[in-house]
Amino acid sequence: MTDPVVGERPEPWSVPVVLHDPDPAWAELFAADALAIRWVLRDRVLAVDHVGSTSVPGLPAKPILDILLQVDDSADEGAYVPALESLGYWLQVREAGWLEHRVLYQRVERGCPHDINLHVLSPGRAAEEIGRMLGLRNWLRSHPVDRERYAAVKRELARRRWRYVQDYADAKTEVVEEILVKVAQVRG
Repeated sequence: MTDPVVGERPEPWSVPVVLHDPDPAWAELFAADALAIRWVLRDRVLAVDHVGSTSVPGLPAKPILDILLQVDDSADEGAYVPALESLGYWLQVREAGWLEHRVLYQRVERGCPHDINLHVLSPGRAAEEIGRMLGLRNWLRSHPVDRERYAAVKRELARRRWRYVQDYADAKTEVVEEILVKVAQVRG
């Protein structure tokens, strides 16, 4: 199996996860970012959605916007990566073996205005995963009890030190899957 990280992988270190209180500015930042993405990609964009914790009002989050970009073929990097690079993104993750998922980053330490993880997927390959991402977001937006439960798990996990930030994300899997069962039941 090839490493999905493009370029050098950082050495592991003990990583603190710092959650920020919910910030209404996250929605405004997303709106501006989505407009820029649509501008440079034009008709190659099928959808641009704000996902992840910063997309849920009232939910604490790491201050990194997660954006889901849907294109016809996420494996065709030449159709979208150069245009996104003009906005300051760089390709960081290529998961050809998992739904042809790509992740491009923007980071403050590289001169960008704020941190972004831009996930690129194609509905033809990843409709179920896209549905999971949007379903979780929508559920948390409209179900305060589950939102508060998820927030409590995030806070408890953030108190620990992690080898990689992905280890923190993986530790949230159980509560996320429980919520996604509810989402699936409603969809029927």
